[in-house]
Amino acid sequence: MNRVMEKYDAQGKRILLSHGDGGALTKELINEIFFRNLKNDILEKEGDAACLPVLDGAPAMTTDSFVVNPVFFPGGDIGKLAVCGTVNDLAVSGAVPKYLTTGFMLEEGFPIDQLEQIVHSMSVAAKEAGVMVVAGDTKVVERGHLDGIFINTTGLGVLPPWANLGYHRISPGDKILINGGIGEHGVAVMAKREGFDFSVKSDCAALGNIIGLLLKKFKGVKFMRDPTRGGVATALKEIALSCGHDFYLNENSLPIDNEVRSICDLLGLDPLYLANEGKFLIVVDSEECEQIMNELCEHPLGRQSCCIGEVRAGKGNLLLKTAIGGTRRLELFAGAVLPRIC
Repeated sequence: MNRVMEKYDAQGKRILLSHGDGGALTKELINEIFFRNLKNDILEKEGDAACLPVLDGAPAMTTDSFVVNPVFFPGGDIGKLAVCGTVNDLAVSGAVPKYLTTGFMLEEGFPIDQLEQIVHSMSVAAKEAGVMVVAGDTKVVERGHLDGIFINTTGLGVLPPWANLGYHRISPGDKILINGGIGEHGVAVMAKREGFDFSVKSDCAALGNIIGLLLKKFKGVKFMRDPTRGGVATALKEIALSCGHDFYLNENSLPIDNEVRSICDLLGLDPLYLANEGKFLIVVDSEECEQIMNELCEHPLGRQSCCIGEVRAGKGNLLLKTAIGGTRRLELFAGAVLPRIC
């Protein structure tokens, strides 16, 4: 155990209300947990606002809050999820992720060593994604007023001149791709929460790199969306409604891990409605589909990429061509399939 943790051990290994009062303990927490893990030239200036260099393109901004339960799960934790989730929202919009801010809401009594692990995980994920955490905030609330830890992250990115995405570009004949297995994050979090002994890990990963490569190389990439809450089916139904065309999925082409499928069959879950945190759906021009697939399969985050369907003229329906030859209509999910998943 390092010197910092020994110091916190002497204080009881737990977050105290005074860690959020803006005084000496707040300063210690910021310096010894947050700055030590996330430090960079902009953050270390300790200004009331992060002063950023002039951006080299039109800005894109997004924000998200993370309340996953449990905070540690196979394949990740709430810190990694907070970085990857926000980076991915920027990336599928066509932006190059640049900067993050983060707000921590902590419950009195939250273990200091777990906070250290979570902030370190954020640091690793941010470096891998090529983004800087440039500002932050910490609040502590009384015991019983919060479930451990919640994190908010806001992301700022830059739209490169070659990014040209939008519902207006989707047209009949386009193909629908995904970069790998479906439903793995939802199953991994659910299994950990319920104490099941499964080997499935969350797919939690930052997609900025692989998406940047595609956008720079292929004009036929027309639209992208990361299928998080509500899963693949809800994401595609929303896109179909917005562009006004019908989307057809081929059940035989869906990349679903055998263990994910078995667990879903056992528990009565549909993997098409389970959350993913390292996957993106892509609508592409059919003429470039094969080249885009080949490029995806060359990347570590795209080796299981598949063409799962196509766009046809219609009125915003999402239809699944089943393995036995039927057709099943898919709708937006109603209610919480699995709550507290991100």
